[in-house]
Amino acid sequence: MKRICVNCGSSPGFSPEYLVTARSLGRVLVEQDIELVYGGADVGLMGEVANTVLQLGGSVIGVIPKSIADKVSHSSLSTLHVVDSMHDRKAMMFDLSNAFIALPGGYGTLEEISELLTWAQLGLSNKPCGVINTNGYYDLLFQFLDVAVTEGFMKQVHREMLLVSDSAEALISELDNYTVPSVDKWMGTKLGS
Repeated sequence: MKRICVNCGSSPGFSPEYLVTARSLGRVLVEQDIELVYGGADVGLMGEVANTVLQLGGSVIGVIPKSIADKVSHSSLSTLHVVDSMHDRKAMMFDLSNAFIALPGGYGTLEEISELLTWAQLGLSNKPCGVINTNGYYDLLFQFLDVAVTEGFMKQVHREMLLVSDSAEALISELDNYTVPSVDKWMGTKLGS
């Protein structure tokens, strides 16, 4: 695996464990000679994982939209792409990456990981996606996804596409060995059938 995209908060969160996790992920990426692709900011967990990779001699590719580049872009990255929109940002990060990891974050992180999983569910992507579940941060999301399966809005095989670990090493190993399933998303008949 050459490059992993990390989606995470532009805030550090309240628990120091979130920063510890970001640093740990950065360290593991460098140890495994994996380039970091991320949203290009110098703040929050985003800045922490990027700074760790850079401090340890790794490579960091940032992708940031023009609208926020002058506010939060990281000035010391290996490469920084400034793009026109958030859509362009996500598309470029997708194209540059082999797999995706989410750390804790807010709406942006949730939206990014949801879109990646949707693309895989629809057969538009075969790139694996996972989360590092620091302090049980994503437990309620997992409960929601389980309910989506129970209530018939998602197949179990698609629920299982979101890989989960508490450890960067374990998750990267899972991502490297995972094959996104090629299973039809459609569960019922079309309206009017």
